[in-house]
Amino acid sequence: MKQNTEIEAAVFRRLLEHLDAHKEVQNIDLMILADFCRNCLAKWYQAASEEHGDAIDYEAARELVYGMPYGDWKEQFQTKASVEQLTALEARNK
Repeated sequence: MKQNTEIEAAVFRRLLEHLDAHKEVQNIDLMILADFCRNCLAKWYQAASEEHGDAIDYEAARELVYGMPYGDWKEQFQTKASVEQLTALEARNK
């Protein structure tokens, strides 16, 4: 079981590295295609930390996922959602 946990942790770190290397992929793109985004990962991280008795707050979890404070990431890398993206997200959420 310990090996599984280590493998899962390594996969999670690799996912974060991949997302960090592809900042051009916006959260709305992830939501449209996969129904989750970086913020979802942070919420899941926060929930898991609470379940394991080592609770961290949402902003700290987002900083782990984004690799920097969320406000900094948003300012540097987030683009305004296009009409097409908003339409696609709305269609997905119906």
